[in-house]
Amino acid sequence: MTANTVLSLRRARVRYGPLEALHGIALTAPGPGLTVLLGRNGSGRTTALRALAGTVPLTDGSVVWDGVDVTRVPAYERARRGLCLVPERRAVFGSLTVRENLELAAPAPDLSLALDAYPQLAPLLPRRAGTLSGGEQRMLALSRALLARARVVLVDEPAQGMSPTVAARTYALLAGLDACVVVAEQRLPPVPHDRTTIVYELRRGAVVFSGEAAELRPRRA
Repeated sequence: MTANTVLSLRRARVRYGPLEALHGIALTAPGPGLTVLLGRNGSGRTTALRALAGTVPLTDGSVVWDGVDVTRVPAYERARRGLCLVPERRAVFGSLTVRENLELAAPAPDLSLALDAYPQLAPLLPRRAGTLSGGEQRMLALSRALLARARVVLVDEPAQGMSPTVAARTYALLAGLDACVVVAEQRLPPVPHDRTTIVYELRRGAVVFSGEAAELRPRRA
């Protein structure tokens, strides 16, 4: 089992040209555990995820990982230290086969963990990833994250294009990882009821709610 890890944004601001996408937000994602960044398009949820990963720079504030300021640590170095980002788009190598995509992520050529998680991928192993449906590509991208055995897993809309059954299985898999898992979603996902899930709801670049998913459900009823 990996040691507990904590990833945080502190007074984080991000600008895209003249527009400020994050207005000094603060959030903390503990692990092992699941944290959801919730919000509509334009809310800042994807920007917050990318700021944690280091793929967009902060204009102010900091990113702290296990008590260490990593704000100036580049994305590739964060990946080397055990952070895995699964973006909403271009999350797989379309010109490579499904098997080749998985083998790039696996420390050894054992794909059983990925195929146990998503048996639907087994008959697709010889197919080029670019020919898969949107839901199949999400399964492949998430399988690569599982094989990487990362300490931190950041995923933008994990269940996009999946059936409700596969989406529920996906969230059960993510919640069960021995990692700090942070996902960005437009709506509250089907998180397991037997595990604590932390939710930060963002609106126009600011946090408007923070707490457990169980606290948010009655507000949405």
